[in-house]
Amino acid sequence: MKARIQWAGEALFLGESGSGHAVVMDGPPESGGRNLGVRPMEMLLIGLGGCTNFDVVSILKKSRQPVESCEAFLEAERADEDPKVFTKIHVHFVVKGRGLKEAQVKRAVELSADKYCSASIMLGRAGVEITHDYEIIELGA
Repeated sequence: MKARIQWAGEALFLGESGSGHAVVMDGPPESGGRNLGVRPMEMLLIGLGGCTNFDVVSILKKSRQPVESCEAFLEAERADEDPKVFTKIHVHFVVKGRGLKEAQVKRAVELSADKYCSASIMLGRAGVEITHDYEIIELGA
């Protein structure tokens, strides 16, 4: 896996993935940025959310669960002093569908957290306390 990050002046950076997709990152005004893109640490949190949500949806589909929507809401705490690493991250899944089985949703979340989500497992091994929970919303007919 490769990436290229190019400085575009002030606190603005353009990131390009090895697959050719681009993203804008910028710092806050108090750090010389213009607030034109996500912060790099936000990008890391978004990456974790995307990784684990991808897993949960994939596992539910393979389990033939009628999932119609899955959102992951993440909240993170960071250290007060530099380096301001993540210390805690909580992931809350909201899974919607018709006739979803709670045991299957629970299993999908646990498998992602414990076995499949590379981002979550990597951050956990680095000392970040990561917790997960979920809610299921039954959609009407």
